[in-house]
Amino acid sequence: MDDIIERKKDADRINQMSPLTWAYVGDAVYELFIRTHLTNTTDLKPNKLHIQAIKYVKAQAQSNILKRISEFLTDEEKDIVRRGRNVENHHVAKNASLEEYTLSTAFEALIGYLYLTRQDERLKEVLDFCII
Repeated sequence: MDDIIERKKDADRINQMSPLTWAYVGDAVYELFIRTHLTNTTDLKPNKLHIQAIKYVKAQAQSNILKRISEFLTDEEKDIVRRGRNVENHHVAKNASLEEYTLSTAFEALIGYLYLTRQDERLKEVLDFCII
């Protein structure tokens, strides 16, 4: 019973966080996922691994992934994405349009939220959609 109460407190605390905090965590989780995937599926040296990883983690790629997976998201996940997309951010990536950057932030917010709320199975499903 105590575990249920603690999880509820954690969920409430996480829901009160800024979507930029979710995106901050999601950025790290997603990059680690991509790096691990590339390391496990290729024999590339670190410089080439980095070049390949960029193809997945740049704002334009994340924006495209979010558009592709949006139909598979639950209503709760769509709400997380909406909150991530609408958050006021004073930074824009130099190699991305404003739309790409806001959608990539929304994508990272979703990944971070799933990670922080310990929705590990769903996180894996969403991340697996990202690998083309």
